[in-house]
Amino acid sequence: MTVTPAAATPIVRLENVGKRYGKVVSLKEVTLEIGPNEIVGLIGDNGAGKSTLIKVLTGVEPPTSGALYVRGQRIDASSYSVKEAHKLRIETVYQDSSLGEKQPLWRNFFVGRPITNRFGFIDVKAEKRIAEAIMRSTIGFRGVGLDVDTPVSRLSGGERQGVAIGRAMHFDSDLIVLDEPTVALALKEVQKVLDFIRSIKAGGRSCIYIEHNIHHVHEVCDRLVVLDRGEIALDAPTSSMTYQELADFLMSLHHRRPAAATH
Repeated sequence: MTVTPAAATPIVRLENVGKRYGKVVSLKEVTLEIGPNEIVGLIGDNGAGKSTLIKVLTGVEPPTSGALYVRGQRIDASSYSVKEAHKLRIETVYQDSSLGEKQPLWRNFFVGRPITNRFGFIDVKAEKRIAEAIMRSTIGFRGVGLDVDTPVSRLSGGERQGVAIGRAMHFDSDLIVLDEPTVALALKEVQKVLDFIRSIKAGGRSCIYIEHNIHHVHEVCDRLVVLDRGEIALDAPTSSMTYQELADFLMSLHHRRPAAATH
C-alpha cells in the first residue's frame, strides 16, 4: 500500500537504495521521500532495516546500490559522511544523546561546534545567551527550576531528549532523525518528548521518528512508513488509517513472515 506524497521538492530522496553486508541483504531497492515540514514515523521489527536506512541517509554508511538526493541534488556516496550530512542540515538524535553529565546545559548545546570570538576563544556569554533562548523558546523549558548552568545530571530522561532536539533545531536542521527517543521513559516523560517532536514541525522542520510504540507514532506523525525485511511495506498518511488498522496491518506482516527472515 503506497500513497504518493504531495508534489514538492523533498528534503531527501532515496531512490532504489540497496544495502548488503556480504550475503545478507538489509535494504532492497528502497525508494522513499521525506518532504518539508512533516513528521514521518518509521516502523518495523528488529532486523527490518530501519537502522541501515538511517545510516545510509545520514552518511554513516554508503549504499551498495541506488542513489541519495538532498533537495534535488544527487549526493556522491563515496564522499558523503555524517559531517557532510550536518552541512546539508540533517541531524540525528540517538537514544543515548551523548550529553556530558557533569557539564552545564549551555556547554552541551555547543559540543563540537562552539561559538568563538575573533581571537578564537569560546564566547561563553554568546553561548549562554543562545542556550537560554533555545531553552525558553525552542524547547519550552519554562518555570521548571532549570537554567543554562544546570548540570545535565539533574535532568530527567525526557528533558535530556529535549536538550538534544533543541540542539539539533538550533543548528538549522531541515531534517531531524530521532532514534527511539522514548525508550525506558516514564509516561510523563514520554509526553514531554512527544511535545518536543511536535515542536520540530511547529518550527518548520521535518522529522523521521523511529519508534516501536506504534501508539506514539500514530499520535504525532503525519505519515507512516513500515519497513519489512528491507522493503517498504507501507507508505501512507496517518489520517488514512486508524491506530487499530495500523496494528492489524503490522500483525498481518508478522503472520506472513517466514521463520528465517532477512536481517
